[in-house]
Amino acid sequence: MMSMISEEEARRRVLQSVHLLGERAVPLSRALDCFSAHEVVARLPLPMFDNSAMDGYAVVASSAGKGARLQVVGEQAAGIDRGLRISPGEAVRIFTGAPIPKGADAVVMQEDTTRKGDEIVVTVGVDPGEFIRRRGCDLAEGQKILARGERIRLTTIAILASQGFADVTVGGQVKAAIVSTGDEVVMPGKKLNQGQIYDSHSILLQTLVQRCGASVTLAEHCPDQRERLIEAIRRGIKSHILVITGGVSVGEHDLVQATLRSVGARIDVWRVAIKPGKPFLFGEAGGCALFGLPGNPVSAFVTFLQFVRPAILKMMGANNLNLPKMPVRLAVDFANEGDRTHYVRGRIDNGTFVPIGRQESHALFGLSQSNALLRVAVGESLKADAIVDVQTWD
Repeated sequence: MMSMISEEEARRRVLQSVHLLGERAVPLSRALDCFSAHEVVARLPLPMFDNSAMDGYAVVASSAGKGARLQVVGEQAAGIDRGLRISPGEAVRIFTGAPIPKGADAVVMQEDTTRKGDEIVVTVGVDPGEFIRRRGCDLAEGQKILARGERIRLTTIAILASQGFADVTVGGQVKAAIVSTGDEVVMPGKKLNQGQIYDSHSILLQTLVQRCGASVTLAEHCPDQRERLIEAIRRGIKSHILVITGGVSVGEHDLVQATLRSVGARIDVWRVAIKPGKPFLFGEAGGCALFGLPGNPVSAFVTFLQFVRPAILKMMGANNLNLPKMPVRLAVDFANEGDRTHYVRGRIDNGTFVPIGRQESHALFGLSQSNALLRVAVGESLKADAIVDVQTWD
């Protein structure tokens, strides 16, 4: 029997065992939350040409002092550059985003002029460069716009589109299979018998997998029957990862570890010094990463975030495998006198972390009201009002 190992060692073994999948090109419209496979640099400056920041008149600043009369010699709208040119004493009617005519070095807002036929009278002083967006002032050619392994966000897609990219090369698509176990578990929508519970694990894990950017290729429930479990595992290991929930402890009905070994799986991790979530299992079979999560929903949630999520992100090519963190003020004291790292579920309200509900591994309601995890190491004591970092998932 394997001895209990530290959370850090379990994570190291998991990440050492999983590997980056092959890259793929996807249209920008489908690239959201993927991870860039390469560094991307700008191939076009932004703006691509000097243009007007206002609706008004392009002028030569030295001839456009307060009270100056200027002859309007043309009009330039946003769009095709008409190749207009002006000299001192002249102006071109111009609109926001339109290219600046040759010879002009400023734009005067239309509100600061009075139009009289083909002339304007300038009612304010005009400085050189006023209301002109210079070529490349926002983004220069060759400037890095996306790092390798960086998550592609909504705004990243916009900057890529501005460069004329129709698609982007990203990390591989992780395919995940999810198998829940247990005779006591019934799928939602079906009748409960005395002593049974509804399956909250499968939908929770499917959502967590999808939130990571992976796809769920198989999701099924399996009773505590060895042959049925073998069949489900053989179907599941056709995916990149297989997540099995329940049945990974040491009870007579906990069949997962023995069944995995019987189909040739290698078990690298079993039992981790983490609370909730000690009966966590990790291994490999036929190139598929195997994760056995505890049967209690809170334990499954915590162990997924700490071990499964970073593995999926590494396989997808992410350069940051950690959950987002936020500094908060603690509402109460926390102390961990046990032998396992404790993840306390709680809520951030106005910058303060407050523990929510019962902290037992079955307490799903408290988890449903939480939005952060506080990690309290073995032997650690934290005082109320201390500023610490907590992990968030929303």
